[in-house]
Amino acid sequence: MFWSAALAADSTPGTGGPSGQEKPTSLDAAQQGATNAAGWVEENWSTWLSIGLRMLLIVVIALVLRTMVRRALTKLIERMNRTASVVDGTALGGLLVNAERRRQRSEAIGSVLRSVASFLIMGTAALMLLSTLEINLAPLLASAGVAGVAIGFGARNLVTDFLSGVFMILEDQYGVGDSIDAGVASGEVIEVGLRVTKLRGADGEIWYVRNGEVKRIGNLSQGWATATVDVQVRSDEDLDRVRTLIGEVGEAMVKEEPWNERLWEPIEVLGLDAVYLDSMIVKVSAKTMPGKAIGVQRELRWRIKQALDAAGIRMVGRPPEADLETEPPVDPTASVAAPSALANPASPQSERVAPITPPIPPPAK
Repeated sequence: MFWSAALAADSTPGTGGPSGQEKPTSLDAAQQGATNAAGWVEENWSTWLSIGLRMLLIVVIALVLRTMVRRALTKLIERMNRTASVVDGTALGGLLVNAERRRQRSEAIGSVLRSVASFLIMGTAALMLLSTLEINLAPLLASAGVAGVAIGFGARNLVTDFLSGVFMILEDQYGVGDSIDAGVASGEVIEVGLRVTKLRGADGEIWYVRNGEVKRIGNLSQGWATATVDVQVRSDEDLDRVRTLIGEVGEAMVKEEPWNERLWEPIEVLGLDAVYLDSMIVKVSAKTMPGKAIGVQRELRWRIKQALDAAGIRMVGRPPEADLETEPPVDPTASVAAPSALANPASPQSERVAPITPPIPPPAK
């Protein structure tokens, strides 16, 4: 640029005056410097223009590609939510689909995909811009690798929680509204995040469970559940009569609302489960809607108890384990020591063991 012109002007020697200052540069020298600068600009403007256009093209392509990818992911998430909203409200939606669960799962997946896409596109564009400026990327990439390793070691728990949350969501292990047992806590899922899962406990408390701490998950709201009831009656009752009464209770319960929707199969009497000296246990089972097994068990116990009372059949509690060997009662006098003859000071034994009294010397004269 004009730096060469300034150097040319400075190189022109001047005659020193009384004050020691140089004379101003001549018009010819200034014109020569301007000509050199203009020639240098004319020689390099095409290179500058090509580099600038290349950088502008990289930025524009990166922004356009990022916008298109984010829009495509947003439309995909909206379509998933629209499908969930259409199914919601129907019988199938009530049994298999939770709209809020589908919405949160799709939003979480969309957020992860959008973040990953933006990082890849903009990171690649930044590296291409630096390469266009002829900057050596090897030291930069090496430093970034070392920094990534250091951050990975320092924030390994955070990375573990994040990756675990991503796989939990992608695999649909649980969702909003599910009742789960996560080992460290159990309850109903109220929010699923990439790092933390929020559970509502049985007493109303809220548990914040880190996804990386969950080693096992028991989902009680997927597929179907089993309601099991033990009916314990006296051992001298008629088993056929008990079976008939329980079957009638099950048939009546299946025909009534809302149990006709919660019971997916007829109530089945599995048979005699245990026999004791004065009682026996009849096991009853039914396949129910997920998460409704406890309510079905309570209602079934209620109805069976009423039916057996009306028929005069008594229900008993669990008897003690009579078949186990029990130790005889401890004699309270066993710890009392036997009487000893030494306890009586007048007994011959006490006199024999008594110390001998030394003789008293006679008084001196």
